Amino acid sequence: MIGRRGILAGLGGMTAAGAGLAAYGFGVEPFLRLAVQHHRVTPSGWPPGLVLRVAALADLHAGAPMMTEARIEQIVGATNALAPDITVLLGDYGPASRFVTRVLPHGDVARRLAALRARHGVFAITGNHDWWEDPVAMSASRGAVPAMARALEAAGIAVLGNRALRAGPVLVGGLDSTWAFGFERGADDLPRLLRDVAGDAPLLLLVHEPDIFPRLPARAAVTFCGHTHGGQVRLLGYSPRIPSRYGNRYAWGHVREEGRDLVVSGGLGTTTLPVRFGVPPEITLVEISA
Repeated sequence: MIGRRGILAGLGGMTAAGAGLAAYGFGVEPFLRLAVQHHRVTPSGWPPGLVLRVAALADLHAGAPMMTEARIEQIVGATNALAPDITVLLGDYGPASRFVTRVLPHGDVARRLAALRARHGVFAITGNHDWWEDPVAMSASRGAVPAMARALEAAGIAVLGNRALRAGPVLVGGLDSTWAFGFERGADDLPRLLRDVAGDAPLLLLVHEPDIFPRLPARAAVTFCGHTHGGQVRLLGYSPRIPSRYGNRYAWGHVREEGRDLVVSGGLGTTTLPVRFGVPPEITLVEISA
């Protein structure tokens, strides 16, 4: 029979364990860890013999103390060390949390990201927060260019606002945020992007939010997304809260549906609460081959 002391000791142990897990989720994983998450994707119709390494960075959410200048430089250095053929930036570069005590100017963030190096180029798109935190772009509606996108362009990074560009043996296309003006109205224009797609070179498609994936054409060999942060808390392959109408269907990782491939990055920063548990900040490295 368990006595009073045993019960109290057990409760004390559970409390200590819970406090330890909370400390890890709030103080260690979001700030001190940086994982390289590898995916190997073999899309239908991919050219034989072509092997492509794509590094994806999503949801930086720059702002001290969570994402400082030094942290951005660490991420850039670690990404370059992977020697990717293409590096893609998947949106949400600025802060989105009331816990940010110092906002980093767009130009400072862009200049640090401009140190990224990849054989066939570095390409970027916008995320919903790049629009939501820019009242001028929001008031202008369609045709606007968020301030963060202008800063990236000024730093020499190609921002793909509903267009596609050649990148060595492939095309890289990027849609503006599908949530730019709310959950049901975006700045994306897929028909406009597809007008840039000619020939038979594989198309890599960048979209911030994954919810558009079921509506994308098979012409896209691989689609890259961010936005979800993997739920920021992920236990046994499940995230309690995902900013998606599909719940955990597109929460994180490599998803294959009807012969089409989607890779959702777990991202680097945080929103709302500065917590991560079970889904550390990641550089997503995707090897694509036949």
